Amino acid sequence: MHTYYRNTLDTYTSMVARVVDCLYGLMAKDLGVNTQDMLNIFSGQLQSIRINYYPPCKQANKVLGLSPHSDGDALTVLLQANDVHGLQIRKNNKWFLIKPKAGALIINIGDMMEIMTNGRYKSIEHRAIINMEEERLSIAAFHSPRLDVVLRPFPELVNSDGREFYKAITNKEYLRKCFSGQLNGKNALESMKLRK
Repeated sequence: MHTYYRNTLDTYTSMVARVVDCLYGLMAKDLGVNTQDMLNIFSGQLQSIRINYYPPCKQANKVLGLSPHSDGDALTVLLQANDVHGLQIRKNNKWFLIKPKAGALIINIGDMMEIMTNGRYKSIEHRAIINMEEERLSIAAFHSPRLDVVLRPFPELVNSDGREFYKAITNKEYLRKCFSGQLNGKNALESMKLRK
């Protein structure tokens, strides 16, 4: 069973990484960024997986499955493994439930992508809530550049006045900042904004 699980997970993560590489290319075209520059930043990218299990809870209105936060990575691919609701995103200061669709992948823009696009793509704040009657399962695959990559806006996305909206920082330093405390909204990203 152990070998079967490992092989299945290896296959799944390899396929998800291919999807993410395709997304990077499409995003580069959408942004007007050189596709090869985008792919070079993510060559040898880091990938981590988190499998989430949220048991049912009769007092679901008194607990959260996962506190509100934005992902610190560049892109997160989420598979809601069963059809139980629980993922919510914040838009205009209101929480919206994301309804699961069988076999669909949810793509979350992370903080690193917001930094690299100089704010053109925004990271999404989200949370997980608990269901009173049913368990919920999800698989999150997080993708970011190598640790030595410096996160900064692509030159093509800096305003005509030369204004960058985010500080430059290595991926290693940014990940340390993201994981130095509790999940807390978009605090790590907010600390990266340049004030002018």
